[in-house]
Amino acid sequence: MSFQAYLDTIEDKTGLTPRQLVEEAHAKGFDDPATKAGVILEWLKDDYGLGRGHGMALVHVIKKGPKIDPKHVGRPGPHGDEKDELWLDGKATKPADWGA
Repeated sequence: MSFQAYLDTIEDKTGLTPRQLVEEAHAKGFDDPATKAGVILEWLKDDYGLGRGHGMALVHVIKKGPKIDPKHVGRPGPHGDEKDELWLDGKATKPADWGA
């Protein structure tokens, strides 16, 4: 599953866009460099029922922003993304050429 597909699935599971979840995480102080991934994963599991894989995709965005490593861009197969930036504003507003 591509990074973007993880975020799209998170929206399906929670009813919230990735940006809304990131904003909630920031309000809780989870963007603090001292906050460990486990704390964020626990919140996402308890409040939204997200598992580790989906949770870690959000941890990345919460801690590092929407940019991903270029090595994942254009990679063949189900794990490749088409862009080095993730769309956070929801599937309904994602441009058709954005990718999966």
